Amino acid sequence: MPDGYTAPIDDYAFLYRDAFGVDLVARATDGAMTADDAIDVLGAAGEFAAEVLAPLDQPGDRVGAQLVDGQTRLPDGFAEAYEALVGAGWITAEAPESAGGDGLPTVVHNGLGEIWNGSNMAFALCWMLTSGAIHALDAVASPELRETFLAPMVEGRWTGTMNLTEPQAGTDLGAIRTMATPNDDGSWSITGQKIFITWGDHDVAENIVHLVLARTPDAPEGAKGISLFVVPKFLVADDGGVGERNGVQTVSLEHKLGIHGSPTCVLAYEDATGYLAGDLHGGLAGMFVMMNSARAGMGLQATGVSDRAYQRAREYAATRLQGPVLDRPAGATIAEHPDVRRLLLSMSSEIFAMRAMGVLVGDLFDRAETDGTLKLAEFFVPIFKGWTTEESLRITSDAIQVHGGSGFIEETGVAQHYRDARIMPIYEGTTAIQSNDLIGRKVIRDGGETASALFAQIDETVTTLRGLDDGVATRTADRLARALEAARQATEALLGFADSPRDAYAVGVPYLMLLGTLAGGWLHGLAVVAVIADGSTDAAGADRLVSADFYGAHHLSRVHGLAETVTAGEIV
Repeated sequence: MPDGYTAPIDDYAFLYRDAFGVDLVARATDGAMTADDAIDVLGAAGEFAAEVLAPLDQPGDRVGAQLVDGQTRLPDGFAEAYEALVGAGWITAEAPESAGGDGLPTVVHNGLGEIWNGSNMAFALCWMLTSGAIHALDAVASPELRETFLAPMVEGRWTGTMNLTEPQAGTDLGAIRTMATPNDDGSWSITGQKIFITWGDHDVAENIVHLVLARTPDAPEGAKGISLFVVPKFLVADDGGVGERNGVQTVSLEHKLGIHGSPTCVLAYEDATGYLAGDLHGGLAGMFVMMNSARAGMGLQATGVSDRAYQRAREYAATRLQGPVLDRPAGATIAEHPDVRRLLLSMSSEIFAMRAMGVLVGDLFDRAETDGTLKLAEFFVPIFKGWTTEESLRITSDAIQVHGGSGFIEETGVAQHYRDARIMPIYEGTTAIQSNDLIGRKVIRDGGETASALFAQIDETVTTLRGLDDGVATRTADRLARALEAARQATEALLGFADSPRDAYAVGVPYLMLLGTLAGGWLHGLAVVAVIADGSTDAAGADRLVSADFYGAHHLSRVHGLAETVTAGEIV
């Protein structure tokens, strides 16, 4: 296991082939690709991640990105790793066909996303932001912009960023002050400052394509007056290559709690040349394409980092000797202590649920046009982003707990994952922003219709579980049915707050966590059905049953407390 990371190939094989009762990859591609093909792809990615990316993770954290004479320098090995990633074709493979990429289905893309983040979160942020920029330009860019900027990004020669935040404008994008004024040649002159720009400057690719939100002269006030512009670090030469430096300067790098290898920049735009992408004053439409891509990416990031922390904890517990172990022979490792075993099962059962949700979301988006699953897919995006990133804090903290005092020491490496994870419930929209989207747009606005459709699917799984002659299936069905009833009651209470919105929004985060936890139990229920239907008695199947049983008892049970919180509304 090079540098302690192994890609979770077996779980993805089970999820792609068995858990949902159909070959998800074959369905997504009309048979052009199968689950077996996807597992080959993920296997190759896992080897690349373990051999190239994972060894740079801890050194990159220790050295960090540095600003030298106005140019950001990344830790040794990052540039070579990026060149290898491009050379191996991974960037082009994941880019959509409509943008000139190979267009791997979303279920496979999501598996790759976990692997990249599990092996090196700081490094993976570069590709995640570039992928989002590709999707945004693919949606709104003119043919000229596509040819000039999109093609080099799909090839991996240029990377992309999103530039939203300013010192006075965080969540409130309507407060943006960066100004774009028209030039005689059809381009625009961009002036202003942006902060918290992930991978806003670096030395691993020849150019950086910034997607910048800015206001134009005489634009309407607030968010309706914002437009989206493409602003490259280097202007494009006549031959399509890199020309002279644009008016974009890196003022400083943020000093952060974690992800030190990822450069988070303060960028100053001074009469920088930019190009309008999409409609004038319609900038949020294009940027939200990128933001939604990034929000789903956060769920994959949370899953990957959580799994990396779990793998470290599992390996440490399997080798650490400390004290006599209750009802175990002398020489048993701490992995056999009841509470350490509890912590490890808690982590692994949640990670499986997170991973399965990533596959579910990918499958729903893959089927959106053919099976009408877009509404449910979009319903899950804030849940996936919010629930997984919040739970990643619990999981990475538990990984430190398993290590004991050694976990609090940086040399073991596990503390880095806890520090890295802390940003995930904040950026790309805090958990509260996700819950506002969930309850405002996706529950109250549609009268709970989509939530009810999800609950009906969970009901079907409960019925199937009740028909199985197995103790775990019976317990899972009972726990899931009780949690489902609590979720329905909480949803009714939330809908009842339509005329008192503070009550609804005050409990939005608990409601989001309730749905995430419930969905995790449902996905474990699907796994139980698949394992029993297969009739296999191998160790992997037995482990999945134990994992589902544990999740039901230790995590799904939290739904009841969250439901009580939701029904209380705002406490004043």
